[in-house]
Amino acid sequence: MPVNLNPPLASDLLPVAGVRLGVAEAGIRKANRKDVTLIELAPGSRAAGVFTLNRFCAAPVQVCREHIADADIRALVINTGIANAGTGELGLANARATCEAVAAAFGIQTQQVLPFSTGVILEHLPMDRLVAGLPKAKADLRADGWFDAAHGIMTTDTVAKVASRRIQLGGKTVTLTGMSKGAGMIKPNMATMLGFLATDAAVAPELLRALVKEAADLSFNSVTVDGDTSTNDSFILIATGASGASEITDAGSADFATLRAAVVDLSIWLAQAIVRDGEGATKFMSIVVEGGRDRDECRKVGYAVAHSPLVKTAFFASDPNLGRILAAIGYAGIADLDVAALKVWLGNGSEEVLVAELGGRAASYDEAAGARIMKSAEIGIRIDLARGKTGATVWTCDFSYDYVKINADYRS
Repeated sequence: MPVNLNPPLASDLLPVAGVRLGVAEAGIRKANRKDVTLIELAPGSRAAGVFTLNRFCAAPVQVCREHIADADIRALVINTGIANAGTGELGLANARATCEAVAAAFGIQTQQVLPFSTGVILEHLPMDRLVAGLPKAKADLRADGWFDAAHGIMTTDTVAKVASRRIQLGGKTVTLTGMSKGAGMIKPNMATMLGFLATDAAVAPELLRALVKEAADLSFNSVTVDGDTSTNDSFILIATGASGASEITDAGSADFATLRAAVVDLSIWLAQAIVRDGEGATKFMSIVVEGGRDRDECRKVGYAVAHSPLVKTAFFASDPNLGRILAAIGYAGIADLDVAALKVWLGNGSEEVLVAELGGRAASYDEAAGARIMKSAEIGIRIDLARGKTGATVWTCDFSYDYVKINADYRS
């Protein structure tokens, strides 16, 4: 079960003016499941995105990078079941053919379509089934389609991840709704993660591009489940401009600050939802690293702890074998780290105990208190490097028996 993540309610989701969504069962890999999703954007909409840094990036990622740089985006198409990654020239041809089929259905240009795939790597898309599913998804298009779309992009997720926010810009009501998917093969820079966040605010293209990168860095690029960087990860930020609010053109304006805060907040929620629904997860862990000289070294330490299978399995067992945390900090790659100066705390929101100082176990540390905290579903690890004034946070989950079971049986 997800860690403190409840299934969404359709009644909690807000339509975004200028966006319609539809889903269909196309039998991409398994029968009787929603596996093709279409998102239609009103004319004049703008989109910006960030994508995986995996050198084996999937065919749809390659096509997305081409299209998002050259055209006004009018439609997105997402299939689950098969990732269309590691598929060579045929995979690229299939990704482009998918865009062509969607473009023909909407009467738009091919480069105005962004394709996305998620699922098993090294398998080719069944193009006949995918194309046959597009008319069904198009017929299902509706403004309140977020709930079904969030379910339609799931793979090993156990719950859909979708939420909404509402803000005021220049006296106008502006809506933001976003959805994400992912439960395993999750590590920045991005992961087997798909995220789509839409707003009906109007945003200048250069500001939208900067905002999607910043939001991703503070959210999706700050989570990890298992340290595997996927081939397909993508995060798209859409601004339709259909709210009637004036276009935001100044990064220093109050309206941009308000929008930025809402986009980052919703992105963090979506990113954390992925970790809370990590494959087999039973604990949600926040690793806060402070006192660093720069953010990069803080993130190095955070990820060293978050990726350690020894740390993650100890937290699953609620075993306060916390020397594993110190070991991970030590191999994080900070050559001149003064281990005698750093401190480590363990907490659960209502209680925090000092675990390590002066290069070893804190004199005040009580293992019974550590064990009590580790039984919590939400646990915080706070690390003070005592080197500067910069910090960073990484969110992760534990490793349970079910993680192995899920990934051992993934293709069956």
